Amino acid sequence: MSCNIKETITVSSKGRSSGGSCIIGGGGGARISSYGIGSGRGFSGRSYCGGVNYGGGLSVGSLAGGSYGGGNCYGNGLGFGLGGGVVVGGLGGDCLLSSCDEKVTMQNLNDRLASYLDKVKCLEKENAELECRIREWYATQGLSCEPRDYSCYYKEIEDLQNQVTPLSAIILDIDNSRMAADDFRVKYETELALRQSVEADINGLRQVLDQLTLCRSDLEAQLESLREELCCLKKNHEEEMNCLRKQSTGDVSVEVNACPGPDLRQILEDLRCQYETLIARNRKEVEDWYECKIEEVNREVITSGQEVETCNNQVTELRRQLQALEIDLQAQLSQRNNLESSLAETECQYNTLLGELQNQITCVEQQLAEIRAEIECQNQEYKTLLDVKCRLEQEIQTYRCLLEGGQQDLILFPKVRWVRAVKIRINCNTLRCISIPKGSTNAKQL
Repeated sequence: MSCNIKETITVSSKGRSSGGSCIIGGGGGARISSYGIGSGRGFSGRSYCGGVNYGGGLSVGSLAGGSYGGGNCYGNGLGFGLGGGVVVGGLGGDCLLSSCDEKVTMQNLNDRLASYLDKVKCLEKENAELECRIREWYATQGLSCEPRDYSCYYKEIEDLQNQVTPLSAIILDIDNSRMAADDFRVKYETELALRQSVEADINGLRQVLDQLTLCRSDLEAQLESLREELCCLKKNHEEEMNCLRKQSTGDVSVEVNACPGPDLRQILEDLRCQYETLIARNRKEVEDWYECKIEEVNREVITSGQEVETCNNQVTELRRQLQALEIDLQAQLSQRNNLESSLAETECQYNTLLGELQNQITCVEQQLAEIRAEIECQNQEYKTLLDVKCRLEQEIQTYRCLLEGGQQDLILFPKVRWVRAVKIRINCNTLRCISIPKGSTNAKQL
């Protein structure tokens, strides 16, 4: 059995690239073009009733998303396949990184890389366990096992698939029918509310119509009473006229020796004419009054009908306006919800950005504190070196005086416990060495 393992790590950073590519933009920005890991393993050699195949991979395209797939398949005898992958999607655009963000970004990338490598190791470990289990199974079963025939199940699987396909279509039709029923229910409720409002308007108009009918019946009753009164007056007038005619037709001969009196017939004719004129005038007045009342009633009925029609039009228009306002209200509510959700998302994004900036500020403050500590240490070292330099200059000056003056007795640092050798070049030509033992008061010139 042969086993091949290949790992490729591509890390992109600003200014450098190792096994990958890096594109640096202007203005301090950087675009991360590739960041990937590939890992795979394959082995072949012994094959038992179908063999064992394994392929695994981990690839990182960029910075978002992840997917893993795995499965088992059994062929003739026993076949086993495992495929797994972790894919991280691409960065949606150019990412401008400032100099203070590059370190944090690279640290995050390194952390992600470490997590992905851990996943790769975990998958490889699982693969090794599965390989061990497969080897154990083959060791226990041996080469005598015959491949199993699964062809008898293919027809059953095909029948089940053929049954599932129409059932899925039926489920889709049921969902569509349910949605259509919901739409019709909403329309029915709207029309029912409209009908109830129209019925309420009709009931109100029926009350008005009943009032008008009562007024008309009252006027008709008054008209009938006036007609009866007119008939009574006519009857009384006829009776009076008949009585007067009977009285005038009686045979009475009276001789009066007097001047002739007024003509009664002429007087009766005048009275009859006056009564007829009065009756005609009363009849005309009653007819005029009746016609006026009828015209007023008709006018009121027409006006009421127009008012009812106007009210119906107003109700319809107001209902339309109400529906339009309800639609606007729903739109405004949905817009408000969308704006609230976008505001919450924006606040979350800015809070996240603020947290990242706070972390960066904390890191920068820590770095600043470290730099200050390093500066203090360097100052201490500088002071120490300056002190050493001063002492060396004093020693050099002392040695120079010793060499120039030729003094033999010179006490240099009585606490020195070692032999010190000093080489001094004088006038760039003469090289001399002076050895000073511990407690020595004489300087030996060599």
